[in-house]
This record gives sequence, structure tokens and C-alpha cells, in this order.
Amino acid sequence: MAQKIFGWILISLLICAASAYAGQSGAPVQAVVLVSADAEWAVVKTLFPGQRCEKSPFGEYFFRRFDLPDKTSRSVVILQGGWGKTRAAASTQFAIDRWNPGLLINLGTCGGFEGVIQRGTIILAAKTVIYDIIERMGDAEEAIKDYTTEIDLNWLKRPLPLPVLETVLVSADQDIDPKAIAVLRAKYGAVAADWESGAIAFVARRNAKRLLILRGVTDLVRETGGEAYGNIEVFRKNSETIMKALFDTLPAWLRTEK
Repeated sequence: MAQKIFGWILISLLICAASAYAGQSGAPVQAVVLVSADAEWAVVKTLFPGQRCEKSPFGEYFFRRFDLPDKTSRSVVILQGGWGKTRAAASTQFAIDRWNPGLLINLGTCGGFEGVIQRGTIILAAKTVIYDIIERMGDAEEAIKDYTTEIDLNWLKRPLPLPVLETVLVSADQDIDPKAIAVLRAKYGAVAADWESGAIAFVARRNAKRLLILRGVTDLVRETGGEAYGNIEVFRKNSETIMKALFDTLPAWLRTEK
């Protein structure tokens, strides 16, 4: 009898462990979509009304199976990772440890530098730089280089589902400082910035995970200020357009793996 009870306990534990790495259908999770800012997640909730959400240490998440244009399908987790580098890094590692997906996707927004990029442009990050590192005992550039990530995009099938600008994204735990635009342009060739992509890319690289970062420009910043500074509704309104466009094409991005 004891052996029988132990056997049932072992089976139950194995089932629980397997379910942690599977979607609601029991199929392995093939991709995790990370969404960072609260405003971005609010749009996601409107795109999937009535979707039953579960809780993680960082916010909500839900499972979704997407039918792809080639008649196949993918089991996907859509996860609220939270804003800022700390939550972005932690939630990325959580997603990897929990579901071990073959692909990580970050869909979101960014601010652009006026005069070098247009509002509404979708950026495909080929490299990320975390630039808000201050080193007073040594060389800050050495630390920034360590947190710079080149993103391998060779696995993507071309042509891509959306017109994109494949370029560098710079990240910091702050909105773009208008006085820093010239430096960011000169040092890194940056045309836009966000809060999370650098941390997500860093963790994905350390775990040898394929990564796709797509961020749309919601607002522009110039050397005298930003159009959303003191007027956050500009960001929120344009986030709706950007996030809808990204999720509308998500099934096509999911089939771009070679």
C-alpha cells in the first residue's frame, strides 16, 4: 500500500512539473511574449477581452494558441513583465525558468529622437545598450560595453511581416533626457530609447535564447523637450495604435523561424 501511495504522489508531482512548462492545452510553450509598461499591458487586455489571466510575481499572464498563416499553430504565453530594468530582467529569467520557450518576444513602445525618426516607426532591435551606468572609480564605458548586447536575427525569415527599422535601441531607467540626445546619437548611433529592452536582451543572451524585440515610436523628444512630457496621454493614445499593430502581426512573426 505504501508503495502504491508513493507511486501516486510521484505521478502527481510529475504532472505538476510538466504543467508548469505547458500551456492550458498541455502543449509545450513555444514562445513567451513580454510586455513591459502598464499602458502597454492595458492595451493588451483590450485586445483579448475576457481572457482568463493568472498571476506571476511580476503581474498577469495568460496562455494563447495562435493559428499561423501556414496552417500551423503556436502555444504562447503573454506575460506582463513590468516596467524598468529590474522587473524586465527578473521577469525574463522567470519566463525562461518557468516555460523554457524556444523564442522570447518583447512587444512594446519607445521614444524617438525628433529629426532622425518618425512617430509610428517600428524598430527591430539588432543591438541594445544600457547607457545609464555611472562609474566613478573606473571607466563607465567598460561597464556599458559589458551590458551591450548584439542580437542574432539570422534566424528570421525575410521579407518580414512589417516594415521595420533594424537598428540599435538604448535603455535606461528614465525617460529620454533632451540634453543627452546628441551624446546618444554620437556614441551609439541611437535614434530611440526605452526602459527595458537592454535588460531583456542581456538576460536572453545569457540563456542562449532567441529573441525578437519590436518597439514602436509613440512620441518624439527634441533637445528642448518631449511632446509627451507633461502630457502622458500622448504616450497612452499612441501606445494603443502601436500595440494593436504589433499584436495584429504576431502570428506572422511567430512563423518567421527558419
